[in-house]
Amino acid sequence: MIHAVSSTLPTFKSLQFRPGLNVLLAKKEHGATNKQTRNRAGKTSLVEIVHFLMGADGGAKSLFSAPELRDVAFSLDVDLAGQRSVVQRSTKPRSGIFVSGAELGGQVEFSNAEWRDQLGRRLFGLEAADDDGRSPKFRSLFAYFARRASNNPFTTPEKQASDQQVGDWQMAVTYLLNLDWRIAADWQRVRDKERTLRELKKAATAGDFREVVGTTAELRTQLAIAEARLLEASKAMESFRVLPQYADLEAEADALTRRLAELSNENVIDLATIGDLRQAMATEAPPVLTDVERLYSEAGVVLPGAAVKRYEDVRSFHESVVRNRRDYLTAELAAAEQRVADRDQERQTLDHRRAAIMATLRTHGALDQFTRLQAEAGRLEGEVTSLRQRFAAAERLESTRTELVAERSHLERRLQRDLSEQRERVSEAILAFEETSKQLYERAGRMELAHSTNGLRLEFPMQGARSRGIKNMQIFCFDMMLMRLCARRGIGPGFLVHDSHLFDGVDGRQVASALALGARTASELDFQYIVTMNEDDALKERMAGFDVTDHVLPTVLTDAVDDGGLFGIRF
Repeated sequence: MIHAVSSTLPTFKSLQFRPGLNVLLAKKEHGATNKQTRNRAGKTSLVEIVHFLMGADGGAKSLFSAPELRDVAFSLDVDLAGQRSVVQRSTKPRSGIFVSGAELGGQVEFSNAEWRDQLGRRLFGLEAADDDGRSPKFRSLFAYFARRASNNPFTTPEKQASDQQVGDWQMAVTYLLNLDWRIAADWQRVRDKERTLRELKKAATAGDFREVVGTTAELRTQLAIAEARLLEASKAMESFRVLPQYADLEAEADALTRRLAELSNENVIDLATIGDLRQAMATEAPPVLTDVERLYSEAGVVLPGAAVKRYEDVRSFHESVVRNRRDYLTAELAAAEQRVADRDQERQTLDHRRAAIMATLRTHGALDQFTRLQAEAGRLEGEVTSLRQRFAAAERLESTRTELVAERSHLERRLQRDLSEQRERVSEAILAFEETSKQLYERAGRMELAHSTNGLRLEFPMQGARSRGIKNMQIFCFDMMLMRLCARRGIGPGFLVHDSHLFDGVDGRQVASALALGARTASELDFQYIVTMNEDDALKERMAGFDVTDHVLPTVLTDAVDDGGLFGIRF
């Protein structure tokens, strides 16, 4: 139980608590205006202070970051697992939490994380928090015993915050109901995998990630082509023979080709010459007799008195010239034909040599060619490896969904079996909820626990359940049920704190009934029930045999004056 809440803030109104029901009232002073609603009196702040001293984060948006509370310390005098302790924490950033008690042998400083681990072990029997976050946490469990208005906790009984994830409330509730919370943890792992799968599939169909993963259909084709190319390159490397003098032979083959071209060109010229010589020889002959006689006759006229050789001498000379001419042409023809024959012989020799070189070059390769072939084979091997990895990843993405569906079915069977095997514990929770509900309403509400493809499902059928007031009373019944079960197991903080927001919209008779029931249950189970309320709501209805004023704390809050609130100042 909580014995006291205090602060180093001089104006703070220290609160002393008793066992059983404790009601902290905020009243409306006489003459207060409608704008003075008591909403700033500090009722909700009490819950925040309790959380602050029980390991909550004091972030930049929290109440404790207000300039008016700079370097202010708060203290909580509380029983923790049967040991009375005093917990002190300052609003100064990164300040430690100081705890003193007989069990600790004096005052000990804890970091906030260490203090949460201590509280989880001492109040709920939790092991140290695991690394993956898939186990019940103290802060999540404790919030059911002091619902924070800032977390909008009054939406549905099983959630102590409106944004609480399914896996978190399933682990917390099953742990508090003494069921197998590991099933809920495994279910959350499935949800995490499914969320990752959805994100990967979404990314794999668009943007740069498509180039990284792709689809199995695309990658199957790319992989088959790349593997075929790699096989070809590997075979080429296996049959490749390196020729050290490859470059020399390649240069010689080029030289032989040029020489053969030169010989062919020279043969063309000589063959043309041979044709011309043969034609000249065919047409070469001495002039006819009549032409010579006419020449001499004309010479006698032109050169009168000149001495003219005899005709026979002239003819003999001419025949000698023709004969010499024919001998010259014959010699030139023979020389040209010999040159052609010599070139043909050289061409044959050169062509044989070039053929031998080309055969060698076709069956061998240069070292630089082999190096390039190796590099290409290495590139193809890297491409194939990458495609195989991408293909395997794509297959996993496409097959994981089926596996997760099967895993969900397996987990649902596990949950169904657990609910069946733990029938007594389930019945205990159902009856505890029903017993509380029937003391508030003629037609008692029910709590139903069911297995589903998404884990444990809780439903709370009740007539008029859409009413805000009735929904809030479902939360009241749920919290009382948890207190009853935890008291029997000997776990929990030993106190339950309800903020005035829980009673918003609740009929006055149900408010009175809830307070009376809370008082009886707290007395029966030996726990402390702390309620913050507006005075007119608490005293709106009276119940025979129960007077709420017997449980009202001496300190009363008001927002009608500047120093009337819990902190004694206005923010």
